[in-house]
Amino acid sequence: MSIAARGRDRRPALLMDLGGVLVEDILPAAAAKWSARLGITERDFVTAVYAGNDTEVLVGRMSGPAWWSVVRERLALDEDGVAELREDLAGNPVWDQALLDVVAGLRGRARTAFVSNAWPDARPNLAPLLSVADEAVLSCEVGYAKPDPRIYTHTLQLLGAAAEDSLFVDDVPENVAAARTLGMAGHLHTDSAGTRAVLETFAARLSRAGGD
Repeated sequence: MSIAARGRDRRPALLMDLGGVLVEDILPAAAAKWSARLGITERDFVTAVYAGNDTEVLVGRMSGPAWWSVVRERLALDEDGVAELREDLAGNPVWDQALLDVVAGLRGRARTAFVSNAWPDARPNLAPLLSVADEAVLSCEVGYAKPDPRIYTHTLQLLGAAAEDSLFVDDVPENVAAARTLGMAGHLHTDSAGTRAVLETFAARLSRAGGD
């Protein structure tokens, strides 16, 4: 059933990733710096920092400090080194304001949610975004991470939306594929302009539906 046909009893929804979509991915720069410093490959660096985190810290089974102890041992860093690494990976987030403005413009016409695979200390950094979307769903808080279908269905339930009325945006192909399997429209983010165009088309559909 189309958005127009369903518009009387529920709103469509937008589910959007954060890292790599709405905020610049700073991992490549950090990987280049630290792999050179430690004399390892960038791949080995990324493995040391993240391997296994999807079943532990990313789903809230391990605290952030506990995970950083694992990383410290893997990379043989001292406390100052870990602190510097954490700062490099946190950095100063550079948000895509143009995309945020489009998302903000959907409020009142569609339900919106940011859906992120995130570590337990992530939410305080999201304060500037909480007025933009209706919900922020973090893997560390709900206990499952993309592409686990439960994080999608959980978000849809929070929004009171059906999969067939919803658009999902992410920069990871597996995450988009999982959303499509559930019946959502999926857009693989590769650049800001392309994603803005998709969101503007989505907004135009909402406008037409509202006029019926």
